[in-house]
Amino acid sequence: MNFQQHRLSTKLAWIAVVLLLVGLTAIGLTLLESWKFEGGAAAINDMGSERMRTYRIAYLLSESLREPAHATAVRQELASEMKTFESVLVALRRGDPARPLLLPRDPDIAAEVDAVLAHWRRRIGPSIEAVVASPDVAAQRDQATALRPDIEQFVQRIDGLVRAIEHNNARHIVYLRYMQFGLLVLAVAGPVTLIYLMFLLVVHPIGRLQEGMQRMASGELGTRLRVETNDEFSELARGFNRMANHLQDLYNSLEERVAEKTRSLADKNRDLATLYEVTTLLNEPGSTETLCRGFLRKLIGLLDAQGGAVRLIDPKTRGIHLYVHEGLAPDFAKQEQCLDMGECLCGEAAQRGTPVVQLLTPVPEPDFLFQCQKAGYQTVAVFTIRFQGQMLGIFNLYYGTARAFPAQERQMLETLGQNLGAAIENQRLVSRDKELAVSDERNLLAQDLHDSIAQSLAFLNLQAQLLEDSLSRSAMSEARDTLAQIRDGIQESYDNVRELLVHFRTRIKHEDIELTIRSSLERFESQTGIGTSCKVSGTGVPLSAEQQLQVLHILQEALSNVRKHSAATLVELEMQRDRSHVFRVRDNGRGFDPAVLSDTTGRHVGLRIMRERARRIGGQIRIDSQPGHGSELTLSLPITQQAAA
Repeated sequence: MNFQQHRLSTKLAWIAVVLLLVGLTAIGLTLLESWKFEGGAAAINDMGSERMRTYRIAYLLSESLREPAHATAVRQELASEMKTFESVLVALRRGDPARPLLLPRDPDIAAEVDAVLAHWRRRIGPSIEAVVASPDVAAQRDQATALRPDIEQFVQRIDGLVRAIEHNNARHIVYLRYMQFGLLVLAVAGPVTLIYLMFLLVVHPIGRLQEGMQRMASGELGTRLRVETNDEFSELARGFNRMANHLQDLYNSLEERVAEKTRSLADKNRDLATLYEVTTLLNEPGSTETLCRGFLRKLIGLLDAQGGAVRLIDPKTRGIHLYVHEGLAPDFAKQEQCLDMGECLCGEAAQRGTPVVQLLTPVPEPDFLFQCQKAGYQTVAVFTIRFQGQMLGIFNLYYGTARAFPAQERQMLETLGQNLGAAIENQRLVSRDKELAVSDERNLLAQDLHDSIAQSLAFLNLQAQLLEDSLSRSAMSEARDTLAQIRDGIQESYDNVRELLVHFRTRIKHEDIELTIRSSLERFESQTGIGTSCKVSGTGVPLSAEQQLQVLHILQEALSNVRKHSAATLVELEMQRDRSHVFRVRDNGRGFDPAVLSDTTGRHVGLRIMRERARRIGGQIRIDSQPGHGSELTLSLPITQQAAA
């Protein structure tokens, strides 16, 4: 089993277990030796007591012979000592862990203990019992005297056994000291070993990882860490190496990626510039043809095309008409003047409503060549012109060589097609708005001509008939009166015609309507001799050109009514500009009863026209008047109208 291949946690666990086992083993051996030493000391004590007990037995035997009177008591004590002597030897041979009493595990000592016990049982004990049992005192003394050398020899044998046990204990004391010294060494070597292993397993790998990171930070991207183990630090080393490989690959390919990114940004900037230039062109004023031609020229220049065309779809016939073209041969342009839906590449693209980029490769049968292929083009691109999902037409780009259109470029051209469609539709809407405005203005002028000049001419026709009748009757006085009325009618018609001409020629030459109103008042005063004044107050959002034109027409109509009907000497015009615009025209003329304005016979043509003009710009007209106190006309443009403007 390879220790280096284990996980760091496993290594640390093994180290802890080994250190624990070594410590426990050393402590256990020390405890065992101390226990043996304690058991040996108890054995020495017991054998020493056996030696003393032997002397005691010999003494008691002698006393029993010297003092016959006390022989019985002494013999009882002697028997007790002999019994104790043998039980101690047996206990010593057996051992007692509770004391502890432990005979050294030495075969010689064990054999010597067995020999002492056997000598006691076979020689010394029976001899003493024989002396005690003999009835003859003299014989007892002789036997006791003969037994004395055996006892001395027995005691010497016990002394030898004690010395052997003491020598064994001394040896165990040396062992215990060695073990204690080993524990001291272990107490020092254990932490040192643990520190060394921590440096080897933890600190050194972290240092190598830190060194690698510093070298990477200094620019040495080729730095790699050796993977020597299979622990957590090896995983960190592998991760570091993967990171270093990735960084080195990134650095090696950085220049290429920067160049690629630069090309991509350049392409995007070019596309954005193209979109900006074309959008700016399409927002410039001009006709639809001018916009389409400028659009086409711009694309041909930006995309290096050999030629191009814009085709618009007739919403009625669904024919595809060549509207403008650039760089196309006259014969080819003539053949492409009108296509049907589904005809050729352009017709198919228009029918499907999807862009087409076609590479025109030569074919063996020239009857199947496209017209553009016959004209020598090798690549034709067809993109749609749309507005809000409605198909308005297509535009083409022609190339004499093979050319591919990347997805980004196709998307840009589709966007430009949508912008062109919005510009074309905007031109159509502007044209329709102009036609509608002209039609509305013609209707108003037609009503004005019919209700003013036509009525005056009808009156003059009637007066001419009366003049003819007076002349036929030679009623010269009636003829002169009729002629005067005809003269007044002609003058009134002349004044009406002049006012209409002023209406026709009215233009807003200034962004602020104030200057135009003041100019109109000055002209009115010079023509009629009626005094005028103008008062302007406040500031607000300027009116649009259409609003200014309609307001001016309403004010001119009000001034015309003052001239015709009020017999005033002063006209005051007040303009208030705030969140809304209010215009007031007051005169000091004869005034009238406002109830007459409810007459529906059609006599108040001017008022009806003014209200129609006010309605067109979202305004309201109010008229206040009293007979003999003048009149006041108020035109109000509300806040909503100003917001719309």
